[in-house]
Amino acid sequence: MQHSELPDLAHTRTRPAHWIATAAATAAVVALAGLLQPGDATAKASARPGPGAPAPDPADLVLPLDCGATGVMITRKATGDLDGDGGAETVAAARCAAGSGTPPEGIYVLARTREGGSRVVATLVAPAERRSLTALTVRKGEIGATLLGYSSPEIPLCCPDETENVTWRWQDGTFLRATENAEGQGATAAL
Repeated sequence: MQHSELPDLAHTRTRPAHWIATAAATAAVVALAGLLQPGDATAKASARPGPGAPAPDPADLVLPLDCGATGVMITRKATGDLDGDGGAETVAAARCAAGSGTPPEGIYVLARTREGGSRVVATLVAPAERRSLTALTVRKGEIGATLLGYSSPEIPLCCPDETENVTWRWQDGTFLRATENAEGQGATAAL
């Protein structure tokens, strides 16, 4: 038998009290680590998409049109910063995808949500107004459109007899609409 040159150390012998103390200390460290963990690594809900975020795509949304089985057709779209926040919004014109005729169009403003998705934030022209569109632009924060309409319900949808040049500008939390008819007469109204 070989003897160790080290003295016999009584405290190196394990007893049940040592194991209980070690288990309690380990449990305390694990519990403390659980309480001191950093927060989730997700973006804050209050963060808005930055200026580099792409403009919303109307094809990614269900627009407020009741088209039944025919489906929705995006006829025109334009993008630009409408509210001065540095991010691009999309203005989309859409109608039911009818096989013939001239179904009325709606004009919608789409914006990014805080989470990065898209949503409809305003309806500028509802399909119930029986208008169709020949031009849509966004320039310097202003939406421009040329609308065709009807002087009476007896006018067939194929043959609009009125033309309006319309602009909208975001001001004081609403889109202000300015209208100029073919005779050059204008009017302004809040949406």
